[in-house]
Amino acid sequence: MAVATFAIGTGEFALMAMLPGVARSLGVSVPVAGHVISAYAVGVVIGAPLAALIGARMPRRRLLLALQAMFVAGNAASALAPGYGALLAVRFLTGLPHGAFYGVAALVAAGMADPARRGRAVAGVFVGLTVAHVVGVPLVTWAGQVAGWRAVYGFITAMELLALVMIARTVPVAAPDPQGSLLREMGALRRPQVWFTLATGAIGFGGMFCVGTYLSEVLLTVTGVPAYVVPLAQSLWGVGMVAGNMAGARLVDISPALAVVVTLAASTIMLCLFSACAGNMVLVLIVTSLMGGIIALLPALQTRLMDVAADAQGLVAALNHSAVNVANAFGAWLGGAVIAAGYGAQDVGWAGAGLSAAGLVIFLIGLLAQRGGRHAPNPV
Repeated sequence: MAVATFAIGTGEFALMAMLPGVARSLGVSVPVAGHVISAYAVGVVIGAPLAALIGARMPRRRLLLALQAMFVAGNAASALAPGYGALLAVRFLTGLPHGAFYGVAALVAAGMADPARRGRAVAGVFVGLTVAHVVGVPLVTWAGQVAGWRAVYGFITAMELLALVMIARTVPVAAPDPQGSLLREMGALRRPQVWFTLATGAIGFGGMFCVGTYLSEVLLTVTGVPAYVVPLAQSLWGVGMVAGNMAGARLVDISPALAVVVTLAASTIMLCLFSACAGNMVLVLIVTSLMGGIIALLPALQTRLMDVAADAQGLVAALNHSAVNVANAFGAWLGGAVIAAGYGAQDVGWAGAGLSAAGLVIFLIGLLAQRGGRHAPNPV
């Protein structure tokens, strides 16, 4: 499953790195080509709950295989898309299984692990996503320059196919939940703690995307680094993600709620430091690596949702990734709005810190509400 998330993560972020080449080959401007990235994100937001609900009665192994097969088909079609309109449609369709796959894979991994190591099992699924930032994205950036973006998607298709075979060979067969149903999954949405947790991700995760989207712009125009330093900074961000994912997993095994609080608090501090250190190359590269640790929020929220959703975990596990993509879109928009308003590019760090702090406040309010509910007197 980690191989699958590596391929998915590489395929998702590859287009950002190759966007100018894609635009030239399709005969459109770079901003217009950027809509292809948005189409994938919209597919994730829409597809996550749909796929989870449709697969509510399916054995999880079979659902994983079906979702992975959709990635194989979608990336193969991306490589063969004849024009801009076709690529736009194909990337939307490829995004549909994204959230559900991550959610179901996390549930399968948690179910296969000892309860005391549940956080590490969930983080193990997401390690492929973090490694994609260290190895996958730089690799496909180079490959795209040498062989073109279509060849890159051919390579990603091969990785997705390998992951499909590995899942088929290694994930154990388990009987479907006889009580599983569309209504039971929908019932999770009546639980306030589910909404508090999803809102935490949709707002709090936005801080990472607010800065990540404009990292290159800050490094080039504010820090004044040579162009060759930008890929190094991206790799350092990825290294921080790998370390944060591993360290956060151990904290999740102690307490998912504690892991959320610590990660968001640290994120707020790191994003403030990013703005403060933007003028110094050494300091900003160190802070960039530390900011990658924000990814620890992903397994923390995923595990928290498993706890608060009780017996209806499939839908909310997928919705976690819809929330992350809402954070992606909102964070990137806020960062752009800060720059368009005439503030310095480095000020995206302050804006991102505000989002992380707001996510922390939402989560703490949720914890207080949960505690208040436990101590409320029983009605007579």
